[in-house]
Amino acid sequence: MSRLCDKGRGGMRFDILTLFPGMFEGPFGDSIIKRAREAGIISIHIHNIRDFATDKHHITDDYPYGGGGGMVMKPEPIFACVEHVLADVLPEEEAPPIILLTPQGRLFTQQVAMELAQRRRLVLICGRYEGVDERVREHLVTDEISIGDYVLSGGEIPAMVVVDAVTRLLPGALGYAMAPLEDSHAMGLLEGPQYTRPAEFRGWRVPDVLLSGNHAEVARWRRQQSLRRTLERRPDLLASATLTQEDREFLASLGYRGPFSDDKREE
Repeated sequence: MSRLCDKGRGGMRFDILTLFPGMFEGPFGDSIIKRAREAGIISIHIHNIRDFATDKHHITDDYPYGGGGGMVMKPEPIFACVEHVLADVLPEEEAPPIILLTPQGRLFTQQVAMELAQRRRLVLICGRYEGVDERVREHLVTDEISIGDYVLSGGEIPAMVVVDAVTRLLPGALGYAMAPLEDSHAMGLLEGPQYTRPAEFRGWRVPDVLLSGNHAEVARWRRQQSLRRTLERRPDLLASATLTQEDREFLASLGYRGPFSDDKREE
């Protein structure tokens, strides 16, 4: 019933319900996701909703009651697929979130990714067409997530985004343990500029502080560059970021006058 299915229950498990299982084979077969699967950090199970349609044509959508354009995904195959997927959940186990990927869901952020990374298992339902029958929302799913205020053809790409963002946060998924904490948005700020060899390229030199070997000064420079870049590109993030008094003084020197979040200040 699936075209991509990892063995084992040791790591975090993703169950993805979709009408287009072939879409996932490429994205999940390379890079960090591939290594995490091979290491047993995660397992990914793709389930074809069409397999759970009971008619001979495996119909999973129908015209909306009341008229209107487009088609609506039928409730029966989705319910049957979820119930099959969760049949192995023991009574004493915590029921995993059943998440519908939909433009109407809550916005997916780094904080939401961190929240989901605390779970042992996620069930992701990929919506299609004009959406799903409302009874799926009311009586089956426990959460709804959107990756942004725009319209895609379905929930498959959003599901890939969720799997990638959550996997990066799991212990052992990245070669550098601190990497998830230093990414843009991880601490409420954008990441500052990065450089590598050569130290000079076409007359453009790497900032001297990065070549100094002074780890404290490097850390201070990076923090300030992160603050500067956030102010220039996403000043809205500063209102809720965790900032020290030194951070606030540096931002003030750049002309920023707030607001700051009183709840997240670190004196």
